[in-house]
Amino acid sequence: MWQTYLQPRSLAEALALLAAHAGRARLVAGGTDVLVELSRGVRPTETLIDLTRLSELKYVRRVGDTIHIGALATHNDVIASAECVQGALPLAQACWEVGAPPIRTRATVVGNLVTASPANDTITPLMALGAELILASANGERVLPLHEFYTGFRTTALRPGELVREVRVPALGATQRGLFIKLGLRRAQAISVIDLAIVLTLQTTELNSPPSVANARITLGCVAPTIVHAPSAEAFLQGKVLDAATCAEAGRLAAADVQPIDDVRGSAGYRRTTVASLLEQGLLRLAAGSERDGWPSTPVLLETGDHQILAQTEGLVDRPSAVVAAIATTINGRACTLSGDAPSKSLLDALREDAGLTGAKEGCAEGECGACTVWLNGQAVMACLTPAGQAHGAQVTTIEGLSASANAAPPAALHPLQAAFIRNAAVQCGFCIPGMLMAGAKLLDEQPHPTREQAQIALSGNICRCTGYRKILDAVLDAADEPNRANVATLGGEV
Repeated sequence: MWQTYLQPRSLAEALALLAAHAGRARLVAGGTDVLVELSRGVRPTETLIDLTRLSELKYVRRVGDTIHIGALATHNDVIASAECVQGALPLAQACWEVGAPPIRTRATVVGNLVTASPANDTITPLMALGAELILASANGERVLPLHEFYTGFRTTALRPGELVREVRVPALGATQRGLFIKLGLRRAQAISVIDLAIVLTLQTTELNSPPSVANARITLGCVAPTIVHAPSAEAFLQGKVLDAATCAEAGRLAAADVQPIDDVRGSAGYRRTTVASLLEQGLLRLAAGSERDGWPSTPVLLETGDHQILAQTEGLVDRPSAVVAAIATTINGRACTLSGDAPSKSLLDALREDAGLTGAKEGCAEGECGACTVWLNGQAVMACLTPAGQAHGAQVTTIEGLSASANAAPPAALHPLQAAFIRNAAVQCGFCIPGMLMAGAKLLDEQPHPTREQAQIALSGNICRCTGYRKILDAVLDAADEPNRANVATLGGEV
């Protein structure tokens, strides 16, 4: 898919490489969009510049009244950030709706913005929150409001040699409320049919009276070539109390503001009706103060341990250039070097073709099915969407190494989840099972006693085409009880 793979070790080096390869290279971080495009022949490139070694770009922090999100901050980083959940709830909610956990471990917020699709979930709330971008090149930096960043369908104001270094989000104040709502065709891995974000500034003019709307920002996705506002609804809400009639009328006005498209996910008429309904529902939730309903107290992330990929990694420090010509990695606890054309492949292809590990399967090559799930530095990832070069200096665990993980005792024994799959007859053809096991085992690492809902979320990125999911979920919960099972057996009880 590419011939040269570059891993700069500083932002300055990355900007220099980007300038030197202007128009002939693409940036990659999470890879969840880039690798899909490259596999489809969209915007092909000879050179990939991988930013994941730039630890200076991986952060989410609040400074004063502003939340700063670095270019390598993932959706999981936002979800796990108390500052974002408190001060930028619509963004956190949107990140929670993106893909499935193995996508959210890798996909970056900045990558989502740069792709510039009107269906990308994070653009809508960031536009409503009034975000701005810090754009960097070898010539310096500039600040650009997010609403000026998009110039048309999938086009942006990025100049040659320029990247988005940071997103800055004004934190919601004490008188502000906001939320994000998405309508997709399924719970996970769903492209939005409609999404919207609302940010309200409230005011109280009379003692003991309900607050009225001082300012409203309503943004809509999937109804135009770019994310748009609902100006009629925004103007109408000013000075209004959020009663049922007001919320319904705002929904009607928003629907009249848009001219949505017809496509395979929904007709224009359906989208217009849905805009009205979703906005009405969202305003009623804000009026009731229930915008946080449904937010998980313990989000499923599917990442444990130190998953940061740092610049000072063995095998990288003395490297004469950013070029990755061979991948020195550790797979299932064993040092391994993948050379030849391995750096020009996805991690899935390198594991199967160069490392001889065929447990991970290719079901879709788009991150939709989860059959290729492996662990990279403690994160569950879709190997089909991960450049093999990101395994350089990293720790990789595949299904072949699961039984030797920390949860298995003795080391040669099956992992408790593997044993539970057998007990619960959770296997049919077996094609999807390696990915199921890797996602489920990572959940058990993260949440030793998960709820059924947490198990459903953990496996939401895994598709099984020949059986139902009940026995698979039963197996995950059964494995969580494995220590109790062992204790009962030791005491002579019935298992």
